[in-house]
Amino acid sequence: MDDLKDLYIDQMQDLLSACRQSRDIVIELEEAAKDERLKEALHAGHKGIADGMEMLAAIVHEHGAQHEGEHCQGMQGLVAEARAHVLEETYSDDDVRDAMIITQYQRMAHYAIAGYGCCKAFAQRLGLDEEAAKIDKHLSHTYHGDETMTELARGGINRAAAT
Repeated sequence: MDDLKDLYIDQMQDLLSACRQSRDIVIELEEAAKDERLKEALHAGHKGIADGMEMLAAIVHEHGAQHEGEHCQGMQGLVAEARAHVLEETYSDDDVRDAMIITQYQRMAHYAIAGYGCCKAFAQRLGLDEEAAKIDKHLSHTYHGDETMTELARGGINRAAAT
């Protein structure tokens, strides 16, 4: 890696790998969720992840790089945690499982927020304003998904899990 542009492409590839992994587990989380509002939010999250992947792949391709960089180990760990704590754990209360789904989703969302934020900053520094704007759109979408999960947790899922 020689310069900021190399780092930018590397991090876009890492984020693409992270999104690919999170997209697949979010589908499974949606299937495991019982609360209909949570299912809808997870479905929207899945769509947002897929849209982000499309944007990331297009930008990486525009720079003549391969879509595949190294496998994102960070997201791999978060996906393994989500799988263990949601899909492999036995729950006697669906509301508790739904609260755990929110927890795991938000951990993955925060990883994506960090990735999009760094890539946006790199694009801005490199004068790639159109790319920065595209990245910012997906950063905002990811923030919104995280906020939606917080609202669902505070709006009743955590309360139901506590009773």
